[in-house]
Amino acid sequence: MTRDRVEKHREYEEGGVREYWLIDPGARQAEFFGMGTGGRYRLLAVEGDGAFRSVVLPGLWLRTDWLWRRPPLMDVLKAWGLV
Repeated sequence: MTRDRVEKHREYEEGGVREYWLIDPGARQAEFFGMGTGGRYRLLAVEGDGAFRSVVLPGLWLRTDWLWRRPPLMDVLKAWGLV
């Protein structure tokens, strides 16, 4: 995890990657970073209902609990308003 939290974090930040997701399935932890002013990452908020909304891809969102369990595809498509 040091590679992801330190080395990749720094490399992606220096490379201008606008959004960086750090997901640890073992710890069931997800952190989302977005490029802030001055070219530095800032931690992005997860909403109270557990939803994260991408700042880079408008309209893309996910419930963080979907990362730890596999919801039925139809449930996800309904949540996204696609069916």
